[in-house]
Amino acid sequence: MEYVLVLLGAYLIGSIPSGLIVGKVFYGIDIRQHGSGNLGGTNTFRTLGKKAGITVTLADILKGTIVILLTKFIGVDMHPLIAGIFAVVGHMFPIFAGFRGGKAVATSGGILLGYVPILFILLVLVFLLSLKLTKYVSLSSILAGVFAVIYSLFTRDIPLILVAVALASFVIIRHRTNIKRIINKTEPKVKWI
Repeated sequence: MEYVLVLLGAYLIGSIPSGLIVGKVFYGIDIRQHGSGNLGGTNTFRTLGKKAGITVTLADILKGTIVILLTKFIGVDMHPLIAGIFAVVGHMFPIFAGFRGGKAVATSGGILLGYVPILFILLVLVFLLSLKLTKYVSLSSILAGVFAVIYSLFTRDIPLILVAVALASFVIIRHRTNIKRIINKTEPKVKWI
């Protein structure tokens, strides 16, 4: 029963729709009706601007980190990354937003921040370097996910390897349409970096 409560709690924390809350409360806008229709940080940046985008991205990262830290703090006999996966699933399919959520990037980063902070820092650097070179947020997110898998292979931490593969898979699958647009050269590029 304890495991079920922890996993349910992780899912519910992950389900908090930061983009929807920020959009509706502070801007009177449902961002699902604008841009890509996605609840994540990228669509928030494009729809509501830099301040809202940063707020939503940080909130989504925090959801993953909180779940990892709470799982460790509670002392439940469960690997914290298992709870982290449930937070990411909650972010992608939030019960509080009709199961239409984000693309798993920020919350995945958040669970890695809570578990292996140095990996999170390296992921941010990989993401920003790729973004500087390509101007594609989607491609940079995918490359960061692939980097997480490569990094994890050197740790010999089996749970981390499995979760990094799962998270990278989530990110790639959730960016299928973006990949097609990159191939067709119709994917929007960022202009601020």
